[in-house]
Amino acid sequence: MAKLKHYDIDGKELGEIDVNDAILVKEVSHQQVKDYLVAIRRNKRQWSASTKGRSDINHSNAKPHAQKGTGKARQGTIKAPQYRGGGVVFGPKPKFDQFVKINRQERRKAISYLLSDKMAGDNVICLKMPTMEKASTKTFSKFLKKVGLERDSILFVDKECHPVSADKMFFYLSMRNIKRMRFRPVESLSGEDVIRCKKMIVLDSAVEELTRVMECK
Repeated sequence: MAKLKHYDIDGKELGEIDVNDAILVKEVSHQQVKDYLVAIRRNKRQWSASTKGRSDINHSNAKPHAQKGTGKARQGTIKAPQYRGGGVVFGPKPKFDQFVKINRQERRKAISYLLSDKMAGDNVICLKMPTMEKASTKTFSKFLKKVGLERDSILFVDKECHPVSADKMFFYLSMRNIKRMRFRPVESLSGEDVIRCKKMIVLDSAVEELTRVMECK
C-alpha cells in the first residue's frame, strides 16, 4: 500500500495517509502515455499562423518594367516573392481542423499511471490546511524549505477551483509568489501538469477526490 507523508504548515510530520494499491496503475503502454501528452500539447496550439501568397497581395498587376530592352531579367508582377512586399511561397495557413481526440478511457488511464508513478517515487506529500489570519509568502517558503522542496518545481492540488473560505484565500495568496509553483484543482488536472512538475503537494481534503480520479480507469 502506498503511503503519502502528511505535514502541517510548520513542516511537522503528522503521520502518513494510505493509498490503496488497487487503484495504482503500474503498467501501461508508454506509447499510449506519449500519444496522450502529444495530443494535449497539439490541442493547445492556435494554428492561426497565416501568410499572404502572391494572389492575396494588394498590388498592381502591371509589369514592373518592359519585357525587353532594359537588360534586366523579365518580370511579370511585383507580387512575386522575390520583391519586397511580395507573396510568401509555401507559407503557413490557418489550420482549424487539427484537433486530436483521445478517448476518455485512454486519458484516465494515462493520468492514473502518471499519478501512480509520482506516488511510487515518493514525490507526493499531503498538507493539512492551515489556519491563516493573513497572507504570508514567508510562511509557505519556510514550509517548503523544511520539507526539502524549495528548489523543486511543484504542482499544488486542491479540491476546489476557487477558495471557499478566508483561510484558503490567504493560503492561496501566500503561495502565489513562489517560483516554480503551479496550482490545479483535481477536476482540471491533466497529465501534462503532473509530468512537468517534479513534486506534488496535495491538500489532505483533496486526497479522496484525487484517488477517485485514479479509480476511473
